[in-house]
Amino acid sequence: MNRAGERYHVRTMKLAIATCSSLPDWEIDDAPLHEALVARNIEIAHEVWTNPDVQWNRYDACLIRTTWDYVQKIEHYLNWADQTADRIKLFNPARTVRWNTCKSYLRDLETSGLPVVPTRWIEAGTPVDLGTILDEEDWKRGFMKPRVGATAFGTMRFSADRDSLQDAQSNLDRMLQTQGMLIQPYLEDVETRGEWSGIFIDGVWSHAVQKIPVPGDYRVQDDFGATDQPGDADGPERAVSEQVMEVIRSHPEWTGEQDGMAPLYCRVDLLRSETRLMINEVELVEPSLFFRHHPKAADALADALIERC
Repeated sequence: MNRAGERYHVRTMKLAIATCSSLPDWEIDDAPLHEALVARNIEIAHEVWTNPDVQWNRYDACLIRTTWDYVQKIEHYLNWADQTADRIKLFNPARTVRWNTCKSYLRDLETSGLPVVPTRWIEAGTPVDLGTILDEEDWKRGFMKPRVGATAFGTMRFSADRDSLQDAQSNLDRMLQTQGMLIQPYLEDVETRGEWSGIFIDGVWSHAVQKIPVPGDYRVQDDFGATDQPGDADGPERAVSEQVMEVIRSHPEWTGEQDGMAPLYCRVDLLRSETRLMINEVELVEPSLFFRHHPKAADALADALIERC
């Protein structure tokens, strides 16, 4: 009440959850988040980011979640993020989207002293010979992925034998027609240990997940039959992921945040090569956050979102 004894009218917060038009029916990992938001009297609507009829200024904020079709529309996506952020609060911010959708952000992390998977950076249109790279780096097997990609799009493992190199060279030449590529050593431990992911909400450690591919595969996404389970939350992986978070917080020019504020959500993906831990990716735009393994993270994200709005 105010001093005159009259009741204030508290307007319901309206939140757009950005998604894509091709979201698979089985994707329900965000259900705990939706429930947490509704329980806090937030009015949510799932809006397809490519829909030109969406009136984004109807909402108080937009939370990017399952915009998984941006790879083939990257410039459109970046412009959408900029325009949406001009109208309402966007999480994570448009500057984060620009920095994190291109894997060149890994260069920034490496320059900051973080352990990133060794990488040869190939510019679009640049002719390269994969056999020469393997020889120069003394890698027995190699791995390629595009600078802009998701869900293993455009990735390929290869070895030094002629047939494998020929197939990989053809794939690389085709991909380089439109964008830059990353060439890395193939870390075979991914086939057995999988990928470890540490999740942060509002800059605070939340939980860990271990993603294991099907036997003989390297793809850790459930699109390809991979499984996931709660991961070790007290091992060296957590220490590395917390170093990543501290570095990110200290670089507002990457994230668009100020005063050491962390991104609203963050996922750090790590791989092992024997005893060495290396950063594979850091996801700040539309990652799966595996609420199914830690439902309290949904409550934490909902509360942090309200606080920031």
